[in-house]
Amino acid sequence: MENTIVADIKTLKPFINGLFVESKTKNYTDAFNPSTGEVIARVPACTAEEADSAVEAAAKAFPAWSATPVLKRVEVLYRLRSMLIEEMDQLTYMVALENGKTWEEAKGDVLKAKEATEHAIAAPELLMGESLMQATPGFDTVLYREPVGVYVGIAPFNFPAMIPMGWMAPMCIACGNTMVIKASSATPQSALYIAEMYKRAGLPDGVLNVITCSRNEVNRCIVHKDVKGVSFVGSTGTGLHIYSAAAAAGKRVQALCEAKNHALVMEDAPIERTAAGIINSAYGCAGERCMALPVAVVHETIADELTAKLVEQAKNLKIGPAYDKETNLGPVISSAHKDSIVNWINKGIEEGAKLVLDGRNCTVPGFEKGFYLGPVIFDHVKPGMTVGDEEIFGPVLCIKRVNDFEEGLALMNQNPFANGSVIFTQSGYYAREFVHRTHGGMVGINVGIPVPVGMFPFSGHKNSFFGDLHCLGKDGVRFYTETKVVTSRWFDDAESRNKKVSTWDGTI
Repeated sequence: MENTIVADIKTLKPFINGLFVESKTKNYTDAFNPSTGEVIARVPACTAEEADSAVEAAAKAFPAWSATPVLKRVEVLYRLRSMLIEEMDQLTYMVALENGKTWEEAKGDVLKAKEATEHAIAAPELLMGESLMQATPGFDTVLYREPVGVYVGIAPFNFPAMIPMGWMAPMCIACGNTMVIKASSATPQSALYIAEMYKRAGLPDGVLNVITCSRNEVNRCIVHKDVKGVSFVGSTGTGLHIYSAAAAAGKRVQALCEAKNHALVMEDAPIERTAAGIINSAYGCAGERCMALPVAVVHETIADELTAKLVEQAKNLKIGPAYDKETNLGPVISSAHKDSIVNWINKGIEEGAKLVLDGRNCTVPGFEKGFYLGPVIFDHVKPGMTVGDEEIFGPVLCIKRVNDFEEGLALMNQNPFANGSVIFTQSGYYAREFVHRTHGGMVGINVGIPVPVGMFPFSGHKNSFFGDLHCLGKDGVRFYTETKVVTSRWFDDAESRNKKVSTWDGTI
C-alpha cells in the first residue's frame, strides 16, 4: 500500500459548554500520524482559565441534568449508540490515523465504547435502590442512589475512544453527573468528535466537556472545589500522584495504572493454539495496552518448542500503516516512545536476556518516517531483570522458564503489578488453583486477553490500581453515585381519623 494519506494540519479546539471554542493559549503541541510520522494536528494546552471554565460549565449544568429523569438521560445514550454504529467506519479511521492501531484494533476500540454505552443504557435498572419494610416495628427503610456532581476524566493515548467515551463518560452521564474529559494531547480527535456526537444526540450543553492541557491544569482540575471525583488511566507514577492529591482534597478517585501481565504456560498446553494466543495478546495494539501479555512463564519441558513457534508466528505478522486492512502490526505512538522501547531492548541485552527476535531495525517501504518496530522476543529472562519486571508498553515479549506450577505462580505473584494474569493448560486442577491463587485482578484460562465485557469491572490490583471502586460494572455505578438511606415512620392518629369519618353523611 502506498502512502496515500495527505491530511491538512488541523488546529484543534476544546469542547466547552457545547461549543468548540478558540483557545487563547500560546502553547500548542503536535499530534502525529504514527504511520507516516507526519503532523496532523496542533493541540492546544488550554489555559488555567479555560480549564476552570470547563469545570464551571459542568457545575452549572449539573442541577438540571441531575434532576432529569434517568429514562430521559439514557435516551441520549440510545441515540448516541445508533450514531456510533452509523459512523463506525469514520471513527475507526480516526482512531487508526491518530493512534496507529490496525483497522480491526481501531474498530475494536470504538466497539468497546459502544459496549460501555450499552451498559450505561441499563442505568434505570442499575440505579434502583433497596428497601426493607418493617425494618423495626413501625419503621421502613429505603436506600436511593443519587448523582454526585462534576467528575474529571483523565485519559491516555492508547484507547482514544474506549477509555474517555466508554469507560468514563457514558455511566457518569447516565447516573446524572456532569464531566470534564482531559483527552490525551497525542490522540484527542476521537474524544472531541464523540463529544460533538453527544451534542447531536441531544445532550444539554455543559454536561460533557473535553479539553487538552498540561499537568498544571490537570492538577488544578482535580482539586477544584466543584469537582467531586476523578477517573484516571495512565502510568503508575502519575496515577499515584493524582490519587494522593485528589483524595487529600476529598475527591473520589479511581486510578487505573501500569501492568506487567504474565501468562503461565503448562507442559500440557497445546503449542500452536497457545502461541497464537500469546502473539495476539503481546503484539496487538503494538503492545500499547495495559492488558497486553508481555511475559510468558513457560514450563521448561516445552520452552524450546514454544519459543520456536512464537518466533515463527511473530515473523509472519505483516507490519504496515494502521489504515491498511492487511496490517497485523502497526506503528507505536511516537518517535520518542519508539526510542524508549529501543532503550528497553538494549537494556534487556545488557542484563543478559537472550534476544531471539530483533525488531529494532524495522522499516516499511513508502512509510520510512513512520514509528515502526518489529516484534521482539527475549528468552531466558531471569527474575530481577527489569525488562521482564517493568512495563515497556511496546511489542516486546519476554520468556521466563520455570520447572513447575508452583515456581511459575510464585514468580508471577512477585511482580508489583496485578492487572491481569493468564494460564494456558488443559488441566482443570491447575486452572482452578491458578484462579484462586493468582494476584491478577482479571484472569484468563486459555484466554490471552482476559478483558471482561462492560457489565463487569476492569479490576486491576496492587500497583495497577489505586482506589476503592473500579470502572465499569456495578463498581462503576457505585463510583458515580452516592447513597441516601431514608428511614420513615407514620403514626396512626385514630382520634383525628374517627372525627373525619363521623362527619361524613354518605353523600358523594
